Amino acid sequence: MHIKDIDLNLLRLFDAVYRTRSVSRAAELMDLTQPAASQALTRLRLLIQDPLFVRAGGGVQPTPRADRLADAVRSALGTLEEALNESALFDPLQSRKVFRIHMSDIGEGRFLPELMRALRQQAPGVRLETQPVPGDQIAPLLDSGRIDFAFGFLPAVRDTQRVQLLRDRYIVLLREGHPFARRKRSGAALLDDLKQLEFVAVRSHSDTLRILALLQLEDRLRLTTEHFMVLPSIVRGTDLAVVMPRNIAQGFAAEGGYTLIEPALPLRDFTVSLHWSKRFEADPGNRWLRGVIEGLFRE
Repeated sequence: MHIKDIDLNLLRLFDAVYRTRSVSRAAELMDLTQPAASQALTRLRLLIQDPLFVRAGGGVQPTPRADRLADAVRSALGTLEEALNESALFDPLQSRKVFRIHMSDIGEGRFLPELMRALRQQAPGVRLETQPVPGDQIAPLLDSGRIDFAFGFLPAVRDTQRVQLLRDRYIVLLREGHPFARRKRSGAALLDDLKQLEFVAVRSHSDTLRILALLQLEDRLRLTTEHFMVLPSIVRGTDLAVVMPRNIAQGFAAEGGYTLIEPALPLRDFTVSLHWSKRFEADPGNRWLRGVIEGLFRE
């Protein structure tokens, strides 16, 4: 037997008979005559090659095969009914939905604390999972529903819906009291003097590496790490400098121990955007979380 041979209404009838232990009551629930219900049950018995129900005490009792089928049939029918009757509204207070977001480690540190505070108040049962993925896979994973959103500076990501959240620029972060910061200069002189510094960079943040390459400072790179969030402690404890987004650096500087230098770096201006798939644009949950994120971070 193949599932293509099964009429969905036969499974609905099976479930009704199993729950009521009566063919006549099952027929009433399904708005069928008893002869029609009996004929349909006969068809199902032939397909399953099992009696399924036997007469007992004014009703019917399931066979062992029917007992084994019952949970699977009820679960399948429930899942289908839930999907077909899905509300056009999203209730954040009741939802247990899991949203999956592409976000770098630096983005996690900057945006997740504020977002999680908002979700705790507005949607205490909603969960987030961050899943950093390669840039060339972002659009396909959004379209497949494997991730719900992509968050960050993603100029290579095409064919997605997007909204710009904020403008930012790359600056240089140094430890407080760094000798480089004692001398005041600007413009071309400040840019030229960057060759006096030694740098730490993150392998996965290619734009900062490109900036160092354009300034011909690759030979001043002393440390390359895998994760961005380790950099502040390295910078604070050494004379190494790091090229990083000003929006993030200002958060570190507010806690003390750092100095920001803002030379006219090449490629320094960029935008942080939220990306999603057009396929899921009308999804109530997708639409709701977009609104939350825009409300929190859109300039």
